[in-house]
Amino acid sequence: MVRTETTIDKVSILGSESIHCGFHLIPYIVQTVLSTLSSSTYVLFTDTHLAPIYLEAFESAFQAAIQDLPEEGRPRWLTQTIAPGEQSKSRETKASLEDWMLSHRCTRDTVVLALGGGVIGDLVGFVSANFMRGVRYCQIPTTLLAMVDSAVGGKTAIDTPLGKNLIGAFHQPSYVFIDASFLETLPRREFVNGMAEVVKTAAIWDEAEFAKLESGVAEIHSAVLGDSTRKTCAGRTLETRSAAQSLLLSVIRASIATKAHIVTIDEKETGLRNLVNFGHTIGHAIEAIVTPDVLHGECVAVGMVLEAEVARSLGALGNAAVGRLARCIKAHGLPISLDDPLFTKLAKSERLKVETLLDIMRVDKKNSGNVKKIVLLSRIGKTLEERATGVQDDVIARTLSPAVKVNPGPPSNTHFKLATPGSKSISNRALVLAALGNGVCKLGNLLHSDDTQVMMSALVEMKGADFTWEDNGETLVVKGTGGKLSPPLANKELYLGNAGTASRFLTTVCALVQPENGLTHTIITGNARMKQRPIGPLVDALTANGSSLEYQETVGCLPLKIAATTDGFKGGKIQLAASVSSQYVSSILLCAPYAREEVLLELTGGIVISQPYIDLTIAMMAEFGVQVERLVVDGKPSDSYRIPQGTYTNPSTYNIESDASSATYPLAMAAITGTTCTIHNIGSNSLQGDARFAKDVLEPMGCTVVQTATETTVTGPPVGQLRALGFIDMEPMTDAFLTASALAAVASLPALPERLQDAQQPTNSTRIGGIANQRVKECNRIDAMRTQLAKFGVETNELEDGIEVLGIRPDQLRTGASVHCFDDHRVAMAFSVLAACPGAHGAIIEEKRCVEKTWPSWWDDLSRKIGITISGVELSDSPVASTSQPIPRHSTDASIFILGMRGAGKTHIGKIGAAALGWPVLDADDMFLTETGETAKEYVNARGWPAFRVEETTILKKIIAEKSKGYIISLGGGVVETPENRELLKAYGHGGGPIVHIIRDIDEILAYLNSEPTRPSLGEDLRDIYVRRRPWFHELSNFEFVNLISGKPKVVKTLANGDIHGPPPISTTKGAEDEVARFFRFMTGVDTNHVNLEGSQPTYFLCLTLPLLTAPHPSLDAFDELIAGVDALELRVDLLSPDGRLPTTPTVPDVAFVATQLASLRQRSTLPIVFTVRTVSQGGMCPDEAKDAIFELMELGVKSGCEYVDLEARWSTRRMRDFVNKKQTTKIICSWHDHSGALQWESEEVVERYKTACEFGDVVKIVAKANSLLDNLAMLRFRETFKDGPPLMTMNVGPEGRLSRILSPVFGPVTHPALPASSAPGQLSFAQVQTGLHLVGRLPAKKFYLFGQPIAHSKSPLIHNTGFQTLGLPHVYGLHESATVDESIRELIRAPDFGGASVTIPHKLEIMPLLDEISSHAKLIGAVNTIIPITKDGETKLLGDNTDWLGLRELIAKGLSSENDRTDASTSLVLGAGGTCRAAVYTLHQAGFKTIYLFNRTRPNADKIVASFPAEYNIIPLTSLDEFPGELPIAVISTIPAQGTATEFCPNPDAGVFVPKSVLARAAGGVLIDVAYKPKITPLIDLAERTEGWTGVPGIQMLLEQGYKQAEFWTGRRPPKTVISDVVLTAYDRDMK
Repeated sequence: MVRTETTIDKVSILGSESIHCGFHLIPYIVQTVLSTLSSSTYVLFTDTHLAPIYLEAFESAFQAAIQDLPEEGRPRWLTQTIAPGEQSKSRETKASLEDWMLSHRCTRDTVVLALGGGVIGDLVGFVSANFMRGVRYCQIPTTLLAMVDSAVGGKTAIDTPLGKNLIGAFHQPSYVFIDASFLETLPRREFVNGMAEVVKTAAIWDEAEFAKLESGVAEIHSAVLGDSTRKTCAGRTLETRSAAQSLLLSVIRASIATKAHIVTIDEKETGLRNLVNFGHTIGHAIEAIVTPDVLHGECVAVGMVLEAEVARSLGALGNAAVGRLARCIKAHGLPISLDDPLFTKLAKSERLKVETLLDIMRVDKKNSGNVKKIVLLSRIGKTLEERATGVQDDVIARTLSPAVKVNPGPPSNTHFKLATPGSKSISNRALVLAALGNGVCKLGNLLHSDDTQVMMSALVEMKGADFTWEDNGETLVVKGTGGKLSPPLANKELYLGNAGTASRFLTTVCALVQPENGLTHTIITGNARMKQRPIGPLVDALTANGSSLEYQETVGCLPLKIAATTDGFKGGKIQLAASVSSQYVSSILLCAPYAREEVLLELTGGIVISQPYIDLTIAMMAEFGVQVERLVVDGKPSDSYRIPQGTYTNPSTYNIESDASSATYPLAMAAITGTTCTIHNIGSNSLQGDARFAKDVLEPMGCTVVQTATETTVTGPPVGQLRALGFIDMEPMTDAFLTASALAAVASLPALPERLQDAQQPTNSTRIGGIANQRVKECNRIDAMRTQLAKFGVETNELEDGIEVLGIRPDQLRTGASVHCFDDHRVAMAFSVLAACPGAHGAIIEEKRCVEKTWPSWWDDLSRKIGITISGVELSDSPVASTSQPIPRHSTDASIFILGMRGAGKTHIGKIGAAALGWPVLDADDMFLTETGETAKEYVNARGWPAFRVEETTILKKIIAEKSKGYIISLGGGVVETPENRELLKAYGHGGGPIVHIIRDIDEILAYLNSEPTRPSLGEDLRDIYVRRRPWFHELSNFEFVNLISGKPKVVKTLANGDIHGPPPISTTKGAEDEVARFFRFMTGVDTNHVNLEGSQPTYFLCLTLPLLTAPHPSLDAFDELIAGVDALELRVDLLSPDGRLPTTPTVPDVAFVATQLASLRQRSTLPIVFTVRTVSQGGMCPDEAKDAIFELMELGVKSGCEYVDLEARWSTRRMRDFVNKKQTTKIICSWHDHSGALQWESEEVVERYKTACEFGDVVKIVAKANSLLDNLAMLRFRETFKDGPPLMTMNVGPEGRLSRILSPVFGPVTHPALPASSAPGQLSFAQVQTGLHLVGRLPAKKFYLFGQPIAHSKSPLIHNTGFQTLGLPHVYGLHESATVDESIRELIRAPDFGGASVTIPHKLEIMPLLDEISSHAKLIGAVNTIIPITKDGETKLLGDNTDWLGLRELIAKGLSSENDRTDASTSLVLGAGGTCRAAVYTLHQAGFKTIYLFNRTRPNADKIVASFPAEYNIIPLTSLDEFPGELPIAVISTIPAQGTATEFCPNPDAGVFVPKSVLARAAGGVLIDVAYKPKITPLIDLAERTEGWTGVPGIQMLLEQGYKQAEFWTGRRPPKTVISDVVLTAYDRDMK
């Protein structure tokens, strides 16, 4: 036997070196087994997944080796495969393998090889333990999890219906062969799954190995996920092994060695072996719920973090160790919390409740009663005990719970001493400084938080620093690169979450990056809130300095694309607006030494915010060797800084000061509870502005403060004896205002007199100023404090740059408060102080984990070190506990307030909306003039803006009091600048009053205002004003409208050659105006535009898969054809993309971009819109984890007036209820999609999905995957079961599910051939569905007719048959010509297959007696041109109607726009008094005209028409067209044959009516309709086309429009108007030639 040279690492277990590790071991395995395990039969078991990959290699190697053995006694080689997966680990499979071995005459000397993962190893090991009372076997694990866990230790087992691994044996393998090359074929997720066990083993046993796992993430993963070595066998020998392979094998071997050592000491799991269950007590409970969707290692990863937090809560483990563990697990791609999308995307995640998890843990044989056995760490690499420790349920529950209940004090410790975590501000600055510096720096007391983690990760991605840990994670060792940075590999985006400090500092750091290996840029991005936080001033300054930065979504916010250039950061003179954030200043300061030129930084924009933080940055730069000079002007420090060129020199050590902002919470706890607190490492020498909190805030409130250079001690007054502050400017310590506000809530004693601002200030008032920047932090903190303090019954007011809090006694605080934290750490900690107030009632703090940003152990320290009793809380799903209550439904006549920037189009939009509702418009500017006698400009020029704002508030109060019903009220753009105005509007909106924000592109606004001189100057840059006001507009409005109407409309004229192809000539702004009308009617509830989903006719929506709706596309050119037949449009928001290409990777489109796309779609159609944001797990393209961004988009759908919004049922009950509470007039489609094929229509699971969807949806949608045609029948049975519930959308995806799409009657999603792609597999077009319905007998063919004479040349058959064919309808339209209404017509209309008929001369009157009903329209017009069969309760009745007037009304609506200035006094004109005249008169009255002129050359005929209509029609017969008794007409309808009319341009001496051009002299233009078909260009159409502002509509368009109406009446479907029009007009052109 030829031996292959192989390098092997051996591990001893139970006294034998039986674990052999290496790469490409198949030859070695064969040699070792054959030479050391002599046998007559070798059997290899594997699964059907692995067999195609490895079986041939094993077979050929064994057969070749066996052939080298002496012929006599050669052993047999047998193989057998089984199905993969946990289901094979059963009694049945075990028995089948044993029977197979017996049938192949295997004996007791058989050697079994188990090639596979944990299932194969456990199963085959158990077979080996039992067969012939035990045979030898070898484990050959192919997954990392099996290599480091199940294959080592001899535990074998199978599953039973009652649980996993319940029947098994300890049976040690002869060998365990660890071939790390097998991992190359493992899916990445499976590899990462195994890394959980590797991390676990290092965490409990070996800190040095853990450090390898921390620092070697990229190398470890590249060894497996990089280029394959299967062909080269690289790594088999030490000489061919790469560094990455060596590291991978090293960590695998170390993990195995640890387990082997433990097993050797405790083989049968009586004590020490329990240590390998670290993370498993909680992890197994999680896994029991989410398996098989989430893997074992993924569940254990979360379990490890949670069990480490349990250890921390008991005081056994430090916060640094918890942070290291979580970061390491996360770095390897594993989840660290149950908030990870792996869990949240599952419907099963609803079962991950605390009590459920504890119940599952109780079943574990290691646990008993209310005590659970958990392995507790004492540090990385060491456990508290050498066994699992008993932990009480309440301790575990507090860790698992998403919220905490903070009980009222006093604390058990009357004098608590502690040091807060390292300062976030200093930590982030120190990381940047040390990374940019030369040399090694050891950072002590670094904050372990999300913020610092993203900063470190970003610096590593840019090769900006190397990080290692010392002192068990207490010290971070930073090796700087001297300012040399590279773009992230593969253009990877740097995701910064909601870390504002990191985002601002890194913006300038990225400007230092040099291009490398074709990588030319860096992109920094964040979560949804981060994408709203401003960064514009910093970007402007860097751009002006020569750096290239591009906004990728919203201007002024992340994401940013920052170019890497060889020139780097230019430097020189830089001007920066610093009134929003001092972090902009610090960002430039930190990087300035690396600029090409010495930097002179000038701060502009008024008062610089947070100067102490700028001073902090300068002081830290000095400690790293760079001295910044603050220039002095006139003996005073200026806002200019000179920063010399240079390189930071890293100090050997740098101790980070404790966080002064965080220190405010324990200090405030002493103040509110009357106890004493001492904070170490923060005193009068602190660099941080918040260190002044004790002296400047607590002392004036009545506390005793003792502060040394490095320590602060506060003793609070007796409980309830805190004084109000009066006024305090907290600009130097803005983050601390939340703590001060919480204290002010119970500061009921009068403020010191000298602290009150004026005599009107209440004595219990605390006014905090200088904190305007807190509106753009993790949330709008001022608003957050106000809304949450209100839950305690505390009254507050919003100030221009702050907040006023009116203190009350502790016993007056309301009970039952549940604080929503807005994912803001400072909100959570501030309210924990208020909740602990003795004499009050405590409170629930939701989103408890948000404190991890700055103080991850806050809840543990609050309990253990301070002594406040806290408990875990599972948030209730009931509406009472919801963070948002339903928006009240306003009455349909509640006045609509319009907000928006000056020039946004508020007045214009308001007028269109008012016309749609028939309401008056009230412009606040006009009312201002009425009330003051001066225009706004005059008033401001005379008295200034402050006086104007006061008067504006007075007028707003009057409007709300006196005009709250039936008005459209356009408010000034600056009304939101005043806090009192915002309160007034907020109260109106919260009471259900509609407030709409008009949004318009800022560049368009600027262009408009530059040409508009009547408004007063605002005195500052409009873009800055826009950035400031935009959050207020958004917050105050409950609706938003994107205004795409710009400029005067361009009227589409008929071409000179008479070509009238395409739609009738209309204004280009018409679509936008139609949308305004729809929007206002929807907003008020007058017409919600919802589809009747409970009728007998199936309903459909078209799934739009266009990525860009504002750019040309063939589908948009054929849009009318696209939407034909459907009842609504689905906007797939997740498929939108600014680059015009369907997204290929999961992403969330920008909100502003989506709003514009939605507005563009609305201009094309007023069909109802289904607004859908589909996530990846539900078949879409939005990342499952982007929860906040997705809900923000769905709220956009509601605020934009979408008729339907799709809400996936995968979200938490609480989050869904909060959203549903905001839905207003929108209806919710609550949906669940399962594309895996696992969801069965007969299962309990689908019933649960249905019940959940019913709870939150007005419409329920459930989608499964069909595995066979029978699944479609199962779907129909499901529909029948729940037919009495809300409208139910059901379907099966996939080829086998197409029948379900045909049979589903409610909102069936359809596609169209003109779209670039369908939105789901198996989706059909509307026409295909109709064809299918006909084929299965659900849509019988009908016959339609035209009755009349002569009709041979009628275009009606062409109109209707074209429509039927395009829509896939099986109907036929034909001619039935007769001189009279005879028996043949009677028979046709009563036939079972009669679908409807058109009626023309001479039968329009004679047909009436044959019909069952005549519509009121037809009666008054005196003619029936349409017969409509109506079937109800099995009985069919024939209705006679008239569609001529509907066609005419549609043409008037299309031909007029707001630019025609129609008013209540506008008039209309009818020419002629023949039969069509009656339809024309009726049309104009129905169109709202209060005056109708009528001219006929024979006056008596005109008088007859007048007499036949009610007096209210106000028909005025004219004797001449030369003059009119009132306004000139805006709408003219001629019913005279073309040869009977003449104009000065088309003279005709035989014409009976001459129409002077003065008839069309109305300055604002209008519309003229000539019902004559011939010639193409009649004299009147010619006249209209020659007249500015007038639109001429030829008679062929009337024929088409009335035909469309007929088709819609007959079929209930929107006809394909463009297709029909093209066909008919082509034929018409041909006839006219």
